[in-house]
This record gives sequence, structure tokens and C-alpha cells, in this order.
Amino acid sequence: MTAVSDWVAVTRDDGETVGYLDSQSPDYDPVVPRNRLGHAVGEPQSYVDAEELLISRGIGELAEHWSLDGGGQALAIAELSPAGIVLRDALLAKALVPTEDVRVAWPDLDGRLTRFTASR
Repeated sequence: MTAVSDWVAVTRDDGETVGYLDSQSPDYDPVVPRNRLGHAVGEPQSYVDAEELLISRGIGELAEHWSLDGGGQALAIAELSPAGIVLRDALLAKALVPTEDVRVAWPDLDGRLTRFTASR
């Protein structure tokens, strides 16, 4: 893994960043495709294949609910930038009720955020 500052941003035609390429060698072959949160979303692969994967995935997952450290609370991403990831209680935020911000370092290389699954 290269330093985060060396990741190459992958953008769509509209200029939206959809992820990053994390080089595994000085010649960028192979690279690990990473989503906007910094999570690996595929195995090391060619630059072109990884770029195409990220573009096809898009950023829809950012609208999903997330769990922090395996907790049972559904969180929504309110902000995402190099300054950090800001999350809020998903139900309260949807109802526009003020809620306490939860902050996580960006990129989330420790995998603190996982997709929320409601227990039945």
C-alpha cells in the first residue's frame, strides 16, 4: 500500500470522484481499487481494470446506512472529505432532528465502518 497522498483519484465524466487507485508497485501495476471511504473493493489488478471497476460501482453506497465498530446503530454519512467522515443517526437525520455527529478518520483503513444490517 502506498501513502494515501499517493493514491490516484478516479473521476467520472462529470468530475465526481468515485474512488482511488492504490499502487502496489512503482509502475502502478497492479493497483488496489478503493472506494471513497478508502475501503478496498477488489483484488490488486491492472490500472485500467481497477479504474473501470470504480467507475461502474459509482458512489451509491455512500447513501447506504453504516455501522461503526460493529455497533447496532444505523448511521448515515453526512460529510466525507480528507478532514474526516462525519456520520449521524440515520433515522434522526432523515427526520431532520438534530443529532450528535460521530467522526471517523478518513480514509477508514481500519475498517471501522461496515454496511449496516438490521438484526431480526
